[in-house]
Amino acid sequence: MTRRIVRAGIQLGLLASITILLVYLLDNRYSVLPNSIHNHLPAHNAGLVITDITVTTCSTINLLSKCRLDPEKWHRIEKDLYLHSGWVSSAYVHIQRKKEEELLEEDKVIMDVRIGKLDPVTGEKGQGNERWESRPAGLWLKRTSKRHASDSQTAITAVDVLFGADAVEPRPGWEIKDTPLLLASSGEVQEARLSIRRGPPANLEKPVPRIGKDGKFKIMQAADLHLSTGFGTCRDAEPSGVDGKKCDADPRTLDFIGRLLDEEKPDLVVLSGDQVNGETAPDAQSAVFKFAELFIRRNIPYATIYGNHDDEGSLSRTALMTLTQTLPFSLSEPGPATIDGVGNYVVEVLARGTSQHSALTLYLLDTHSYSPDEKNYRGYDWLKKSQIDWFTETAQASKKAHAEYTHVHMDMAFIHIPLPEYRKSQIRVGNMREPPTAPSFNSGFKDALVDQGVVVVSCGHDHVNDYCALLPPKDDTPGIWMCYGGGAGFGGYAGPGYGEYHRRVRFFEVDTNEATIKTWKRLEFGDIEGRLDEQLIVEGGHVVTGG
Repeated sequence: MTRRIVRAGIQLGLLASITILLVYLLDNRYSVLPNSIHNHLPAHNAGLVITDITVTTCSTINLLSKCRLDPEKWHRIEKDLYLHSGWVSSAYVHIQRKKEEELLEEDKVIMDVRIGKLDPVTGEKGQGNERWESRPAGLWLKRTSKRHASDSQTAITAVDVLFGADAVEPRPGWEIKDTPLLLASSGEVQEARLSIRRGPPANLEKPVPRIGKDGKFKIMQAADLHLSTGFGTCRDAEPSGVDGKKCDADPRTLDFIGRLLDEEKPDLVVLSGDQVNGETAPDAQSAVFKFAELFIRRNIPYATIYGNHDDEGSLSRTALMTLTQTLPFSLSEPGPATIDGVGNYVVEVLARGTSQHSALTLYLLDTHSYSPDEKNYRGYDWLKKSQIDWFTETAQASKKAHAEYTHVHMDMAFIHIPLPEYRKSQIRVGNMREPPTAPSFNSGFKDALVDQGVVVVSCGHDHVNDYCALLPPKDDTPGIWMCYGGGAGFGGYAGPGYGEYHRRVRFFEVDTNEATIKTWKRLEFGDIEGRLDEQLIVEGGHVVTGG
């Protein structure tokens, strides 16, 4: 009797499994199940799927043309494909999108996109049985209404537009189309390139910086990249061309940074402001992606602060930070909303192994842009009281935890615009080819740094200064080294009148075994293998006063 019951149970289980499989296969092909059941099934793509894409063009001389479709049906990507440089024309990408559970039987999901003059059926091999739908600007869409198409990892779930022949797409799951949109244009217009994401957005975990097994941690400070939308124009290049080639600013800058990443293998990159040359970056996102791709491709964490040019393009400081936070390997943070500026935050570098104790603290602060009181204090802005108070409170609150580290804990700081004290330094290692363009008003941040035991502060801003300067101890007050990164980007100035200045990048190597910090620079041209002005600036956790 028991054997008969077991046999019957096995038979019923097999029958149920076969029935479920048949229903799944039939539903996948013929949609036999009602929508009420589908709506209660989990969506593979929890967000939206794209059901249509088009491009609209409008003209200032044609009053009947419109660049905005019905907002109830279409979402417009807010980027003029001509980047507002067209004499009379503007154009925008529009998309239709729906939640997976809201798809109707007549809705089609986009599975692929091509750009070109010819139907991909005739222009590409292996497309003979496919049906492509044409849209303006050379767009071709492969759409399907098959049930569960939206579940596929190949379903397109997001669309974006990037610009320039050198545009890159660093976001996981995204791909940029090789062929730009085919727009009617005259004159120099940056190529508009469609970027698409397939499947759900990637889950990103913020990296945790940690001292290496050898007890060391290397920081690259990349100052003043001055990247553009598109290739950019070289300024004051020394030499003006390499191997007889034309000097394009961004490729030469990025090749330089990429070479040093491969040779020096830093554990962290600090971008100390003016990554974006706002004046030549009508699409700042494309410029940001170019530097981010360098680090993401190599799995190197990076932290950003902003200078006086970053937000002179298409994105505000807040928008730039929001964008950068979404990218892999980014440690960037906006900081507390209750204090002045965007980008006041701390990066804790943990001790080697599995320790949760901080071995090194990096303070990054926003030095803003231009003076808010040009009449009384000409030039550049200064760190505000709210920022200095935040820094002091944060440093003091961390001292007890930092004291639990078994070695000597050290603190560094990074800013963009130099402090007024950079003008008063007594010992200097490196070049000072221009007067420091520090704020006219001294808000006292140097004193706060010294009071909290910061041993090094490094800035950018003045491209042809690359020195480290010492403010020595005085009246029982510790000294502090104040360094410049040196200008790295060919989109920023380096002359005339400053001599043959080759672009450069500064490195700091922290050795927790001996509580030392060394620093040096690497050049883009000339002695590209040597370490320039290598010096020991911290020993035993204390500022070295002998240079």
